[in-house]
Amino acid sequence: MSQLVVVGVVGRPHGLRGEVTVRPHTDQVEERFADGAQFAFEGRQLTVASHSWTQGRLVVGFAGVTDRSGAEGLRGVELWAEASQAELGEDEFHDTVLVGLTAVDPAGLHLGEVIGVQHHPAQDLLVVRTSAGERLVPFVSELVPEVDPQNRRLVINPIPGLLSEVPDED
Repeated sequence: MSQLVVVGVVGRPHGLRGEVTVRPHTDQVEERFADGAQFAFEGRQLTVASHSWTQGRLVVGFAGVTDRSGAEGLRGVELWAEASQAELGEDEFHDTVLVGLTAVDPAGLHLGEVIGVQHHPAQDLLVVRTSAGERLVPFVSELVPEVDPQNRRLVINPIPGLLSEVPDED
C-alpha cells in the first residue's frame, strides 16, 4: 500500500460557484492539482474539476461542490494523496518521515522529539516536544543542519530561546 501525504490545505471559498483557495504543500502543483486529480480526506474523496491561479493563489473547483456553502464546508481540510518520491528534492522530507525523529544538539545531547510539522508560506516549522513543552523550530538548514531518517534523529542548533525560555536580563 502506498503512503499518503498532505499535498495541500483548503483555504477560504473563492466566489459563489464552490471554488476554494488551496495552500499547496508540494512543488508539483500543476501535476498534483490537474483536472481529475483525486484527494482523500476524512474517509471521503475529492476530485479536481478545475484549477487556476488568481493573484498568486491556487484556486480549485472540486466535482460536486457547486456553491459557496459547500466550499465553506471544506475550509481547513487537508488534502491527502499518494506520496511520490520523484517530487522530493535532495534535502526534502515527507512529514511522516520527520514525525517521531529524536532531536539532538550538535554534541548529541537529547533535546526532544518531533511530534508534528506545520506548513506556512514563509517556511515550515517542526513541532518539537521538549522537557519545557512544545516548541516550534523553523525547518531551515541554519537551525536544522542534519536530518538522518535511517538513525531516526535530526540535529538542531539550539540558539537561545529556541527550545527554552530566555532568562530576563534584569
